[in-house]
Amino acid sequence: MADETLDPMVQFLTPEGHYAPSASAEEFLPYFQRLTEADHRKFYRDMVVIRRFDTEATNLQRQGQLALWVPSHGQEGAQVGSAHATKKQDHIFPAYREHAIGMIRGIDVLEIIRVLRGLTHGGWDPTLPEHGNFHIYTLVIGSQALHATGYGMGIKFDGATNTGNPDTDQAVIVYFGDGATSQGDVSEALVFAASYQTPQVFFVQNNHWAISVPVSTQARVPLYKRGEGFGIPGVQVDGNDVFASYAVTAKQLDDARSGKGPSLIEAHTYRIGAHTSSDDPTKYRTDAELDSWIARDPITRMEAFLRNAGAPQSFFDEVHQEAADFASDIRRRTIELENPDPSSMFNHVYSEPHPVMEEQSAWLANYEASFDEQGGGHS
Repeated sequence: MADETLDPMVQFLTPEGHYAPSASAEEFLPYFQRLTEADHRKFYRDMVVIRRFDTEATNLQRQGQLALWVPSHGQEGAQVGSAHATKKQDHIFPAYREHAIGMIRGIDVLEIIRVLRGLTHGGWDPTLPEHGNFHIYTLVIGSQALHATGYGMGIKFDGATNTGNPDTDQAVIVYFGDGATSQGDVSEALVFAASYQTPQVFFVQNNHWAISVPVSTQARVPLYKRGEGFGIPGVQVDGNDVFASYAVTAKQLDDARSGKGPSLIEAHTYRIGAHTSSDDPTKYRTDAELDSWIARDPITRMEAFLRNAGAPQSFFDEVHQEAADFASDIRRRTIELENPDPSSMFNHVYSEPHPVMEEQSAWLANYEASFDEQGGGHS
Protein backbone atom coordinates (compact mmCIF):
# COMPACT_ATOMS: atom_id res chain seq x y z
CA MET A 1 0.00 0.00 0.00
CA ALA A 2 1.21 3.50 -0.76
CA ASP A 3 2.62 5.52 2.13
CA GLU A 4 -0.43 7.45 3.30
CA THR A 5 1.72 10.14 4.91
CA LEU A 6 2.58 11.32 1.38
CA ASP A 7 -1.06 12.03 0.56
CA PRO A 8 -2.61 15.46 1.17
CA MET A 9 -4.42 14.74 4.42
CA VAL A 10 -6.47 17.67 5.73
CA GLN A 11 -5.45 18.61 9.26
CA PHE A 12 -5.96 21.65 11.48
CA LEU A 13 -4.62 20.33 14.80
CA THR A 14 -1.39 18.44 15.29
CA PRO A 15 -1.41 15.39 17.58
CA GLU A 16 -0.01 17.70 20.28
CA GLY A 17 -3.02 20.00 19.95
CA HIS A 18 -1.32 22.89 18.14
CA TYR A 19 -3.19 24.79 15.46
CA ALA A 20 -1.19 24.14 12.28
CA PRO A 21 -3.37 23.76 9.16
CA SER A 22 -1.95 21.57 6.44
CA ALA A 23 -1.66 22.94 2.91
CA SER A 24 -4.66 20.86 1.90
CA ALA A 25 -6.77 22.49 4.63
CA GLU A 26 -6.83 25.88 2.91
CA GLU A 27 -10.07 25.43 0.94
CA PHE A 28 -11.84 24.27 4.11
CA LEU A 29 -10.53 27.09 6.29
CA PRO A 30 -13.70 29.26 6.04
CA TYR A 31 -15.69 26.44 7.64
CA PHE A 32 -13.28 26.15 10.53
CA GLN A 33 -13.24 29.91 11.01
CA ARG A 34 -16.97 30.11 11.53
CA LEU A 35 -16.67 27.98 14.69
CA THR A 36 -16.85 29.79 18.02
CA GLU A 37 -15.19 29.05 21.34
CA ALA A 38 -18.52 27.60 22.46
CA ASP A 39 -18.42 25.22 19.48
CA HIS A 40 -14.90 24.14 20.39
CA ARG A 41 -16.00 23.31 23.90
CA LYS A 42 -19.13 21.56 22.67
CA PHE A 43 -17.03 19.30 20.44
CA TYR A 44 -14.85 18.37 23.40
CA ARG A 45 -17.83 17.80 25.69
CA ASP A 46 -19.52 15.49 23.18
CA MET A 47 -16.37 13.44 22.68
CA VAL A 48 -15.81 12.97 26.41
CA VAL A 49 -19.43 12.11 27.15
CA ILE A 50 -19.77 9.55 24.39
CA ARG A 51 -16.50 7.87 25.32
CA ARG A 52 -17.66 7.52 28.91
CA PHE A 53 -20.92 6.06 27.60
CA ASP A 54 -18.96 3.66 25.42
CA THR A 55 -16.88 2.52 28.39
CA GLU A 56 -20.00 2.00 30.49
CA ALA A 57 -21.71 0.01 27.74
CA THR A 58 -18.61 -2.18 27.40
CA ASN A 59 -18.71 -2.86 31.14
CA LEU A 60 -22.43 -3.66 30.98
CA GLN A 61 -21.80 -6.22 28.25
CA ARG A 62 -19.01 -7.85 30.24
CA GLN A 63 -21.37 -8.08 33.20
CA GLY A 64 -24.02 -9.88 31.18
CA GLN A 65 -26.37 -6.96 30.64
CA LEU A 66 -25.92 -6.84 26.84
CA ALA A 67 -25.66 -9.53 24.22
CA LEU A 68 -23.02 -7.57 22.31
CA TRP A 69 -21.32 -4.20 22.30
CA VAL A 70 -19.61 -2.34 19.44
CA PRO A 71 -16.99 0.07 20.84
CA SER A 72 -16.33 3.49 19.31
CA HIS A 73 -13.29 4.39 21.44
CA GLY A 74 -10.81 6.35 19.32
CA GLN A 75 -13.22 7.41 16.59
CA GLU A 76 -14.87 10.28 18.47
CA GLY A 77 -13.12 13.01 16.48
CA ALA A 78 -14.35 11.72 13.13
CA GLN A 79 -17.88 11.24 14.42
CA VAL A 80 -18.39 14.40 16.47
CA GLY A 81 -16.87 16.70 13.87
CA SER A 82 -18.84 15.30 10.96
CA ALA A 83 -22.10 15.10 12.93
CA HIS A 84 -21.96 18.77 13.82
CA ALA A 85 -21.42 19.56 10.12
CA THR A 86 -24.86 18.20 9.23
CA LYS A 87 -27.99 20.33 9.08
CA LYS A 88 -31.30 19.39 10.66
CA GLN A 89 -32.88 18.51 7.29
CA ASP A 90 -30.08 16.11 6.32
CA HIS A 91 -30.46 12.34 6.55
CA ILE A 92 -27.82 10.19 8.24
CA PHE A 93 -27.32 6.49 7.49
CA PRO A 94 -25.03 4.84 10.08
CA ALA A 95 -23.40 1.45 10.26
CA TYR A 96 -23.35 0.18 13.89
CA ARG A 97 -20.59 2.14 15.63
CA GLU A 98 -21.85 5.71 15.20
CA HIS A 99 -22.90 6.31 18.80
CA ALA A 100 -21.68 9.92 18.93
CA ILE A 101 -23.52 10.83 15.74
CA GLY A 102 -26.75 9.35 17.04
CA MET A 103 -26.43 11.27 20.30
CA ILE A 104 -25.78 14.55 18.50
CA ARG A 105 -28.74 14.03 16.18
CA GLY A 106 -31.06 13.52 19.14
CA ILE A 107 -31.17 9.77 19.73
CA ASP A 108 -31.44 8.70 23.35
CA VAL A 109 -28.44 6.38 23.37
CA LEU A 110 -30.38 3.99 25.59
CA GLU A 111 -32.08 3.04 22.30
CA ILE A 112 -28.70 1.77 21.08
CA ILE A 113 -28.41 -0.22 24.30
CA ARG A 114 -31.84 -1.73 23.62
CA VAL A 115 -30.75 -2.84 20.15
CA LEU A 116 -27.64 -4.57 21.43
CA ARG A 117 -29.48 -6.05 24.40
CA GLY A 118 -31.91 -7.67 21.95
CA LEU A 119 -35.03 -5.83 23.13
CA THR A 120 -36.12 -4.24 19.86
CA HIS A 121 -36.66 -5.38 16.30
CA GLY A 122 -34.84 -2.42 14.78
CA GLY A 123 -34.42 0.46 17.16
CA TRP A 124 -35.88 3.92 16.83
CA ASP A 125 -38.19 5.52 14.28
CA PRO A 126 -36.00 7.85 12.18
CA THR A 127 -39.05 9.75 10.92
CA LEU A 128 -39.82 11.18 14.36
CA PRO A 129 -38.55 14.78 14.62
CA GLU A 130 -36.70 14.13 17.86
CA HIS A 131 -34.51 11.53 16.13
CA GLY A 132 -32.97 13.97 13.68
CA ASN A 133 -33.33 11.84 10.53
CA PHE A 134 -30.83 9.39 12.03
CA HIS A 135 -31.67 6.05 10.43
CA ILE A 136 -31.40 2.74 12.25
CA TYR A 137 -28.18 0.81 12.71
CA THR A 138 -27.22 -1.58 9.91
CA LEU A 139 -25.40 -4.79 10.78
CA VAL A 140 -25.14 -6.07 7.19
CA ILE A 141 -21.79 -4.65 6.15
CA GLY A 142 -22.06 -1.91 3.53
CA SER A 143 -25.77 -2.25 2.77
CA GLN A 144 -26.51 1.18 4.25
CA ALA A 145 -24.56 2.73 1.36
CA LEU A 146 -27.29 1.49 -0.98
CA HIS A 147 -30.03 2.70 1.36
CA ALA A 148 -28.45 6.15 1.50
CA THR A 149 -27.95 6.36 -2.24
CA GLY A 150 -31.53 5.36 -2.90
CA TYR A 151 -32.69 7.99 -0.44
CA GLY A 152 -30.47 10.55 -2.12
CA MET A 153 -31.99 9.69 -5.49
CA GLY A 154 -35.42 10.21 -3.97
CA ILE A 155 -34.45 13.62 -2.58
CA LYS A 156 -33.30 14.65 -6.03
CA PHE A 157 -36.40 13.31 -7.78
CA ASP A 158 -38.58 15.15 -5.25
CA GLY A 159 -36.81 18.46 -5.88
CA ALA A 160 -35.83 18.71 -2.20
CA THR A 161 -32.27 19.77 -2.92
CA ASN A 162 -30.37 22.33 -5.03
CA THR A 163 -33.18 24.88 -4.82
CA GLY A 164 -30.87 27.65 -3.68
CA ASN A 165 -32.19 27.67 -0.13
CA PRO A 166 -29.49 26.32 2.22
CA ASP A 167 -31.95 26.25 5.10
CA THR A 168 -34.15 23.63 3.44
CA ASP A 169 -32.01 21.91 0.80
CA GLN A 170 -31.36 18.33 1.87
CA ALA A 171 -28.34 16.06 1.65
CA VAL A 172 -27.47 12.52 2.74
CA ILE A 173 -24.40 11.27 4.55
CA VAL A 174 -23.63 7.58 4.97
CA TYR A 175 -21.03 6.12 7.33
CA PHE A 176 -19.12 2.89 6.89
CA GLY A 177 -15.72 1.45 7.71
CA ASP A 178 -12.69 0.51 5.69
CA GLY A 179 -13.83 -3.11 5.58
CA ALA A 180 -17.12 -2.14 3.94
CA THR A 181 -15.25 -0.62 0.99
CA SER A 182 -14.49 -4.21 -0.05
CA GLN A 183 -18.19 -5.03 -0.23
CA GLY A 184 -20.04 -5.03 -3.54
CA ASP A 185 -22.89 -3.03 -2.04
CA VAL A 186 -20.62 -0.02 -1.59
CA SER A 187 -19.36 -0.20 -5.17
CA GLU A 188 -22.92 -0.44 -6.45
CA ALA A 189 -23.88 2.56 -4.33
CA LEU A 190 -20.98 4.54 -5.81
CA VAL A 191 -22.13 3.63 -9.34
CA PHE A 192 -25.68 4.86 -8.79
CA ALA A 193 -24.59 7.93 -6.82
CA ALA A 194 -22.32 8.99 -9.66
CA SER A 195 -24.88 8.18 -12.35
CA TYR A 196 -27.67 10.15 -10.69
CA GLN A 197 -25.42 12.78 -9.08
CA THR A 198 -27.05 12.28 -5.70
CA PRO A 199 -26.72 14.96 -3.00
CA GLN A 200 -24.60 12.68 -0.89
CA VAL A 201 -21.41 12.26 1.12
CA PHE A 202 -19.82 8.84 1.62
CA PHE A 203 -17.94 8.99 4.93
CA VAL A 204 -15.40 6.20 5.41
CA GLN A 205 -14.08 5.79 8.93
CA ASN A 206 -10.80 4.10 8.16
CA ASN A 207 -9.99 2.61 11.55
CA HIS A 208 -7.37 0.37 9.92
CA TRP A 209 -8.87 -3.01 10.78
CA ALA A 210 -11.80 -4.90 9.25
CA ILE A 211 -12.01 -7.14 12.29
CA SER A 212 -8.62 -8.89 11.91
CA VAL A 213 -7.81 -7.88 8.31
CA PRO A 214 -5.60 -4.76 8.04
CA VAL A 215 -6.44 -2.03 5.58
CA SER A 216 -3.11 -2.66 3.85
CA THR A 217 -4.52 -6.01 2.69
CA GLN A 218 -7.81 -4.49 1.55
CA ALA A 219 -6.48 -1.59 -0.51
CA ARG A 220 -3.29 -0.82 -2.40
CA VAL A 221 -4.11 2.89 -2.57
CA PRO A 222 -5.60 5.23 0.05
CA LEU A 223 -9.33 4.70 0.38
CA TYR A 224 -10.26 8.28 -0.50
CA LYS A 225 -9.21 7.44 -4.06
CA ARG A 226 -11.78 4.66 -4.30
CA GLY A 227 -14.40 7.08 -5.51
CA GLU A 228 -12.33 8.45 -8.36
CA GLY A 229 -12.89 5.37 -10.51
CA PHE A 230 -16.62 6.10 -10.32
CA GLY A 231 -16.21 9.81 -11.01
CA ILE A 232 -16.67 10.78 -7.36
CA PRO A 233 -14.06 13.12 -5.84
CA GLY A 234 -12.43 12.10 -2.57
CA VAL A 235 -10.77 13.86 0.35
CA GLN A 236 -8.61 12.36 3.08
CA VAL A 237 -8.82 13.94 6.52
CA ASP A 238 -7.13 13.37 9.85
CA GLY A 239 -10.09 11.71 11.53
CA ASN A 240 -8.61 12.26 14.97
CA ASP A 241 -8.75 16.02 14.35
CA VAL A 242 -12.32 17.01 15.15
CA PHE A 243 -11.88 20.34 13.35
CA ALA A 244 -10.76 18.68 10.12
CA SER A 245 -13.66 16.26 10.24
CA TYR A 246 -16.07 19.13 10.78
CA ALA A 247 -14.74 21.51 8.14
CA VAL A 248 -14.39 18.98 5.33
CA THR A 249 -17.78 17.41 5.97
CA ALA A 250 -19.49 20.80 6.16
CA LYS A 251 -18.09 21.84 2.79
CA GLN A 252 -18.83 18.53 1.10
CA LEU A 253 -22.41 18.58 2.37
CA ASP A 254 -22.84 22.18 1.17
CA ASP A 255 -21.56 21.09 -2.25
CA ALA A 256 -23.99 18.16 -2.26
CA ARG A 257 -26.94 20.40 -1.43
CA SER A 258 -26.02 22.85 -4.17
CA GLY A 259 -26.07 20.28 -6.96
CA LYS A 260 -22.40 19.36 -7.18
CA GLY A 261 -23.10 15.66 -6.71
CA PRO A 262 -21.60 13.07 -4.38
CA SER A 263 -18.19 13.03 -2.73
CA LEU A 264 -16.22 10.65 -0.54
CA ILE A 265 -14.39 11.44 2.70
CA GLU A 266 -11.84 9.09 4.21
CA ALA A 267 -11.34 9.86 7.90
CA HIS A 268 -7.99 8.45 8.98
CA THR A 269 -8.60 7.17 12.52
CA TYR A 270 -8.14 4.04 14.63
CA ARG A 271 -10.23 1.57 16.56
CA ILE A 272 -8.55 1.53 19.97
CA GLY A 273 -10.77 -1.21 21.34
CA ALA A 274 -12.02 -4.46 19.91
CA HIS A 275 -14.13 -4.73 16.76
CA THR A 276 -16.94 -5.91 19.03
CA SER A 277 -17.07 -7.41 22.49
CA SER A 278 -16.66 -10.83 20.81
CA ASP A 279 -13.26 -9.89 19.39
CA ASP A 280 -9.74 -10.12 20.83
CA PRO A 281 -7.53 -7.59 18.98
CA THR A 282 -4.37 -8.77 20.75
CA LYS A 283 -4.46 -11.76 18.38
CA TYR A 284 -3.76 -9.69 15.28
CA ARG A 285 -2.18 -6.32 16.09
CA THR A 286 0.87 -5.17 18.03
CA ASP A 287 1.16 -3.10 21.18
CA ALA A 288 3.49 -0.72 19.35
CA GLU A 289 0.85 0.04 16.72
CA LEU A 290 -1.81 0.55 19.36
CA ASP A 291 0.42 2.85 21.41
CA SER A 292 1.25 4.97 18.37
CA TRP A 293 -2.45 5.65 17.83
CA ILE A 294 -3.21 6.25 21.50
CA ALA A 295 -0.66 9.07 21.25
CA ARG A 296 -2.90 10.62 18.56
CA ASP A 297 -6.07 10.39 20.65
CA PRO A 298 -8.71 12.91 19.48
CA ILE A 299 -9.82 13.85 23.00
CA THR A 300 -6.37 14.53 24.47
CA ARG A 301 -5.54 16.48 21.30
CA MET A 302 -8.60 18.69 21.73
CA GLU A 303 -7.98 19.08 25.45
CA ALA A 304 -4.48 20.37 24.74
CA PHE A 305 -5.87 22.85 22.23
CA LEU A 306 -8.47 24.14 24.69
CA ARG A 307 -5.96 24.45 27.52
CA ASN A 308 -3.64 26.40 25.25
CA ALA A 309 -6.61 28.65 24.43
CA GLY A 310 -7.18 29.37 28.11
CA ALA A 311 -9.98 26.98 29.10
CA PRO A 312 -9.99 26.72 32.93
CA GLN A 313 -9.67 23.49 34.89
CA SER A 314 -13.22 24.00 36.12
CA PHE A 315 -14.48 23.46 32.58
CA PHE A 316 -12.75 20.07 32.30
CA ASP A 317 -13.93 19.05 35.77
CA GLU A 318 -17.49 19.93 34.81
CA VAL A 319 -17.33 17.93 31.57
CA HIS A 320 -15.94 14.84 33.25
CA GLN A 321 -18.57 15.02 35.98
CA GLU A 322 -21.28 15.33 33.33
CA ALA A 323 -19.87 12.28 31.55
CA ALA A 324 -19.79 10.27 34.77
CA ASP A 325 -23.38 11.23 35.58
CA PHE A 326 -24.46 10.37 32.04
CA ALA A 327 -22.87 6.92 32.28
CA SER A 328 -24.38 6.29 35.69
CA ASP A 329 -27.83 7.16 34.36
CA ILE A 330 -27.35 4.80 31.41
CA ARG A 331 -26.37 1.99 33.77
CA ARG A 332 -29.43 2.51 35.94
CA ARG A 333 -31.79 2.71 32.97
CA THR A 334 -30.24 -0.34 31.32
CA ILE A 335 -30.74 -2.51 34.37
CA GLU A 336 -34.35 -1.31 34.64
CA LEU A 337 -35.18 -2.32 31.03
CA GLU A 338 -37.91 -4.92 30.68
CA ASN A 339 -38.19 -7.64 28.07
CA PRO A 340 -40.74 -7.07 25.30
CA ASP A 341 -43.77 -9.27 24.83
CA PRO A 342 -42.51 -12.26 22.77
CA SER A 343 -45.57 -12.02 20.53
CA SER A 344 -44.28 -8.68 19.21
CA MET A 345 -41.94 -10.55 16.86
CA PHE A 346 -44.94 -11.45 14.70
CA ASN A 347 -46.55 -8.02 14.54
CA HIS A 348 -44.83 -6.37 11.58
CA VAL A 349 -43.56 -9.23 9.43
CA TYR A 350 -46.33 -8.60 6.90
CA SER A 351 -48.47 -5.52 6.35
CA GLU A 352 -51.64 -7.62 6.54
CA PRO A 353 -52.60 -10.58 8.76
CA HIS A 354 -50.92 -13.76 7.54
CA PRO A 355 -51.89 -17.34 8.39
CA VAL A 356 -48.30 -18.52 8.81
CA MET A 357 -47.61 -15.76 11.34
CA GLU A 358 -50.83 -16.57 13.16
CA GLU A 359 -49.86 -20.25 13.30
CA GLN A 360 -46.39 -19.50 14.62
CA SER A 361 -47.72 -17.04 17.18
CA ALA A 362 -50.21 -19.62 18.46
CA TRP A 363 -47.46 -22.26 18.67
CA LEU A 364 -45.26 -19.94 20.74
CA ALA A 365 -48.14 -19.08 23.08
CA ASN A 366 -48.88 -22.77 23.64
CA TYR A 367 -45.19 -23.52 24.18
CA GLU A 368 -44.87 -20.76 26.78
CA ALA A 369 -48.06 -21.96 28.51
CA SER A 370 -46.71 -25.52 28.71
CA PHE A 371 -44.12 -24.43 31.28
CA ASP A 372 -46.86 -23.21 33.61
CA GLU A 373 -48.81 -26.45 33.11
CA GLN A 374 -45.77 -28.43 34.19
CA GLY A 375 -45.58 -26.33 37.32
CA GLY A 376 -42.02 -25.25 36.71
CA GLY A 377 -42.61 -21.73 35.60
CA HIS A 378 -39.90 -19.75 33.82
CA SER A 379 -38.56 -16.26 33.51
